[in-house]
Amino acid sequence: MLLLAAAFIVAFVLLLYMVSPLISPKSLKLPGAHVVVTGGSSGIGKCIAIECYKQGAFITLIARDESKLLQTKKEIEKYSVNDKQVVLCISVDVSKDYEQVENVLKQAQEKLGPVDMLVNCAGTSVTGKFEDIEVNSFERLMAVNYLGSVYPSRAVIATMKERRMGRIVFVSSQAGQLGLFGYTAYSPTKFALRGLAEALQMEVKPYNVYVTVAYPPDTDTPGFAEESKTKPLETKLISETSSVCQAEQVARVIVKDAIQGNFNSSVGSDGYMLSILTSGMSPVTSITEGLQQVVCMGIFRIIGLFYLGSFDSIVRRCMMQREKSESADKTE
Repeated sequence: MLLLAAAFIVAFVLLLYMVSPLISPKSLKLPGAHVVVTGGSSGIGKCIAIECYKQGAFITLIARDESKLLQTKKEIEKYSVNDKQVVLCISVDVSKDYEQVENVLKQAQEKLGPVDMLVNCAGTSVTGKFEDIEVNSFERLMAVNYLGSVYPSRAVIATMKERRMGRIVFVSSQAGQLGLFGYTAYSPTKFALRGLAEALQMEVKPYNVYVTVAYPPDTDTPGFAEESKTKPLETKLISETSSVCQAEQVARVIVKDAIQGNFNSSVGSDGYMLSILTSGMSPVTSITEGLQQVVCMGIFRIIGLFYLGSFDSIVRRCMMQREKSESADKTE
């Protein structure tokens, strides 16, 4: 009887694997496609632009610093696969003026054609204890990390729907899946991207437009190095429980998931576990993805509880050490 049940399960899983490609989105072909990357002058954004360019795409880079953009443009052009490829640079703050963002994207489309894939990678971070973070930092991060993705997406979505094709990528963070010590200003802005992505995916899926939310872990970028300078001790110790990824590796995974139309994009075993644990009511791209979530949720929740316990222990230990140090200072 057990053998029969096992055989049935194996047959069912194999059937799902065979049927899955039939209901999955058709992959976007990057050769000749127009890819727009915001925050594309450095870090993950730059690596995504390079990865797409290597596959034959035309690139529009958007960032604030014009000198960095021009430097990145030269670096990307080294990876051309044909003489027709173009890298267009546009200096603009995507978080401030929607009309300006809309206008520069119209100009980009006039030069390179309709946007086939938009990668929203513009972002910034502030770390610190909740009561120590300046109030205007909460507003600034929400503007850059959230509205800085809303505006470019809003500017291209109508054309994508008309063409019945397109990809929109929101680069969130593992801090957008799990709230951690020191990220009270940053995490909510990254959590917001998921809510936007889920609602938008439901709207645009009938038009063959697919949304991807990427949750990169700590990644070796200039932004991460700058952020690390101001991290509270608790945040540093929690971060040390996982390894730092290379931006090139993260970019390859994001591009692969985006062209395939996957809703979730994660890197490594920790990322996979977090994506399962936080899947909730998020869309699935295939039956097998949904099956993995159902099967793995329970065991991953148990593992997750151990992680949470260790994080709480780190925070408690740091608090006790701080209080002990303060008490010693008072007695001197």
